[in-house]
Amino acid sequence: MPVIYNRITLIGLGLIASSMYWSIKRKKLANEVVGYARTHKTREIARKIGLCDRVCETATDAVDGADLVVLCVPVRAMGEVAKTISPALKSYATVSDVGSVKRYVIEQVSEHLPPHVDFVPAHPIAGTEQSGPTSGFAELFENRWCMIVPVEPKNENAIDRLQSFWEAMGSKTVLMNPDHHDLVLAVTSHAPHLIAYTMVGVADDMRRVTDEEVINYSAAGFRDFTRIAASDPIMWRDIFLTNKDATLEILGRFTEELFALQRAIRIGDGNQIQEYLTRTRSIRRGIIEAGQDTSAPNFGRERGSS
Repeated sequence: MPVIYNRITLIGLGLIASSMYWSIKRKKLANEVVGYARTHKTREIARKIGLCDRVCETATDAVDGADLVVLCVPVRAMGEVAKTISPALKSYATVSDVGSVKRYVIEQVSEHLPPHVDFVPAHPIAGTEQSGPTSGFAELFENRWCMIVPVEPKNENAIDRLQSFWEAMGSKTVLMNPDHHDLVLAVTSHAPHLIAYTMVGVADDMRRVTDEEVINYSAAGFRDFTRIAASDPIMWRDIFLTNKDATLEILGRFTEELFALQRAIRIGDGNQIQEYLTRTRSIRRGIIEAGQDTSAPNFGRERGSS
């Protein structure tokens, strides 16, 4: 597979960046990958495990000479990072990101980038509840969607090149408008995460069910809520705050649906409940048919795993 970028810089060395690095190196998509993380501890861990060809002590040193710079930091930190690295960016470099919110990131980052740089936001729809530099693995992006959200068609080659890069790591790509992206993700990710956090919080608050019972007798549904709720709290705090309008819109709709089901249960309307569950079950089948999950028992987990 041919080299797509000579030098790539990853700013922030968590799950996504570390997975990108292992995939880039496995498929030889760059001659050099340079990394930077805000904390000394993370930089030292990255060096210890061989994450990135070089790990720099400053963000400006890390982006020097880079053809592609990918911001892999929480979304509310991206604007300040862009401001910091702006003077050091190479002419005709591409700056991208992996944030789960796009309108906010575009507004915060664009104002700091010089005119000789192409900004091509992106969002790989891939992740786990794990975080940190040791959590990455090369297969994370395989058969997963990566949304490319161009600010403007200033340089079509920059867009095409970034698409080729993500496809080379195994992703399927699609171009999407930033506002539509944020609405779609509010439905498929942001509101579900908020609901999962809430359900785990409800279990924690109930005094008629002990902590030991919650842990020992968790059914598969609750276990999946706890898995989602184990995600990085800083990242998700920023997502909820920066995609506020779309998330609140979906939560409002969720509340309406919940009240309707609550009423059906109260009055014993079995037909309405069955009709609703049958309709929503088809969504699960569609996800499996699209290859975005498995129909294996227990969600494909090995026996005995949680």
